[in-house]
Amino acid sequence: MSEPILRLEGLRKAFNRGTPLENEVLHGIDLALSGGELTALIGPSGSGKSTLLNLIGLLDTPTAGELWLGGQPTRALDDAARTALRNRSLGFVFQFHHLIPAFNVLDNVLMPLMIRHGKPNAESLDRARALLAEVGLDGFAQKKAGELSGGQQQRVAIARALVTRPPLLLADEPTGNLDTRTADTVFELFERFNAQFGCAVLVVTHDPRLAARCTRQIELVDGRLQRDG
Repeated sequence: MSEPILRLEGLRKAFNRGTPLENEVLHGIDLALSGGELTALIGPSGSGKSTLLNLIGLLDTPTAGELWLGGQPTRALDDAARTALRNRSLGFVFQFHHLIPAFNVLDNVLMPLMIRHGKPNAESLDRARALLAEVGLDGFAQKKAGELSGGQQQRVAIARALVTRPPLLLADEPTGNLDTRTADTVFELFERFNAQFGCAVLVVTHDPRLAARCTRQIELVDGRLQRDG
């Protein structure tokens, strides 16, 4: 069996350590995700979903336990190594798009490649334009990101997350600010790219309709995995 793209062992996270306000939010999470899985992370507010996603996204470090990404242990990595691994292995889609409004749509999609390589080459430009076509925005490449609707901006964010062909795509409430019809359209893109590129997709969602469309559901309650199936 191939190595999972993501593996967590005994992952714990506490805040305000060593003070009277110390609070452990995650209590020993064990989890593995393989390439091609479409997984929903669900649970009530305050259950630790965002904290867990921040750890998986290498935006924070665990208090204890280990996280392997692409077979590489990450807890002891320095900031530069974590940044390089994040850029190489992960794509992010958030509830708020975090586009640069003054940049055009094409440059927003290219941003992860420009961070990695500098000025984009012809291959990078072709890849970004192809992704914009895939998300139905091929005629919007030169428009300023701030001129687009919320649903359009979210589609740009998905193209940006996939432009590096990451093995793992993380999405934090990606449809939380969208109406039902637009949310369905956005989620269809996750399903299509999951099947097309074989990347693992982990989606945090409060929407039971969207969670039900995932092939796997992981439920987090009070910082512990309650259900995985």
